Amino acid sequence: MSEHSRTLEQRYDVVVVGGGAAGLSAALVLGRSRRRTLVVDAGEPRNTPAAHMQGYLTRDGMPPAEFLEAGRREIAAYGVEWTAGRVTEAVPDGADGFVVTVDDGRTVHARRLVVTTGLVDELPPVEGLARRWGKDVLHCPYCHGWEVRDQAFGVLAHPVMGAHQALMVSQWSDDVTLFLHTAAPLSPEDRARVAAAGITVVTGEVAGLVVEEDRLTGVRMADGRVVERAVLLAGTLLSPRDGLLTALGAATQDTPFGPFVTVDATGRTSVPGVWAAGNAVGPAEQVINAASGGYRAGAAVNGELILTDLDRKAAALVRG
Repeated sequence: MSEHSRTLEQRYDVVVVGGGAAGLSAALVLGRSRRRTLVVDAGEPRNTPAAHMQGYLTRDGMPPAEFLEAGRREIAAYGVEWTAGRVTEAVPDGADGFVVTVDDGRTVHARRLVVTTGLVDELPPVEGLARRWGKDVLHCPYCHGWEVRDQAFGVLAHPVMGAHQALMVSQWSDDVTLFLHTAAPLSPEDRARVAAAGITVVTGEVAGLVVEEDRLTGVRMADGRVVERAVLLAGTLLSPRDGLLTALGAATQDTPFGPFVTVDATGRTSVPGVWAAGNAVGPAEQVINAASGGYRAGAAVNGELILTDLDRKAAALVRG
């Protein structure tokens, strides 16, 4: 048996499932708290298509891969272990922890779990959209708006949010066209706001994109029209990677984007001993928000373990 395998069969205070901003932040707090911690990372960060991440103070414009690499170096300095893999199962051990199975069959024991598995963006089925994703097809003006400011924006109406994204991006450009595509007609309130923002509304379904010399130049309608645009914002359907949490019985709550696992202000789920943070529990978590949520979860887990151990010692003293 290899040294690596023996390590993974040992017991940990905490196993962090997911090695993005939320998971690494939780692991950093736990490592600094002298907790034996393992991060299991499937290597599927949501922002992989993006060349840079924005809005993270002191890290604005940093490539996501460099950010994660720096985070892994930092947690290693505090003795936190990191391994590539996917957690396929976590089951209560009948005492005060969990047996965690990694996809190659290895198992570890954790007293507590922090789940930061993120979510998946499901793009509208429009020809060419996926190939331009993260380039000139974007989803978040706070993430990318500055870099494409004052260009000709197109916005593909979101089936849930309708005109909301078009109204938001009007802060970054005076030239905004809203493609209703398959969304419902605008409400009277949205029609008034769209008119006030000077947004052009195009009805009819979008068939695909026009790309010339590796850049978006237009949006092609199903009736053959082409509307010249340089940037297209497309809202996605959001699917949280919460299978591990729901298998454990974690409660969920309905949101406009579908059900998400319910957590308190520290990330505690309804399952004893299980915390969650980042996009797995909220659709609007930017990188900096996810890191903050991971920090809160890590501190809460450490605090609970301290009190749990002290209560056990106090009970033993009373019995003695």
